[in-house]
Amino acid sequence: MGRSRGGLTTKIHAVVDADGLPIDLCLSEGQHADCSYAEGLLTKLHAGATLLADRGYDTDAIRDAAARHKAFANIPTKRNRRKTFAFSRFLYRYRNLVERFFNRLKEARGIATRYDKRADNYLAAIKLFSARIWLKHYESTA
Repeated sequence: MGRSRGGLTTKIHAVVDADGLPIDLCLSEGQHADCSYAEGLLTKLHAGATLLADRGYDTDAIRDAAARHKAFANIPTKRNRRKTFAFSRFLYRYRNLVERFFNRLKEARGIATRYDKRADNYLAAIKLFSARIWLKHYESTA
């Protein structure tokens, strides 16, 4: 999808809930910054939510979007930022829910190695596997 020094690359951006289940997904080119696609995903935030993100998402636009949705942005500040914000290391530990979701995605070999040439087919495969994760989470154990 995107061309970088390493070849064709794609980034998957995801919003997950407190159980690590995917809420919204989008793709971007590998060479583009993460923060440029975040505002579209933040529309799924509800009032009182906590936004956990890494330093790549530390921009004023993302913090303002979280404030507009009445959510708390718990994002560590970049090293070159002069202004500091409230940050909880304890809450930041729960960011591993997103990492766990991406590890579950890697269970599907076609997604991990990106066999699909077209971005819309690749995103569809990711969404299908995400639906499988949802079904597995809510299946009956009785």
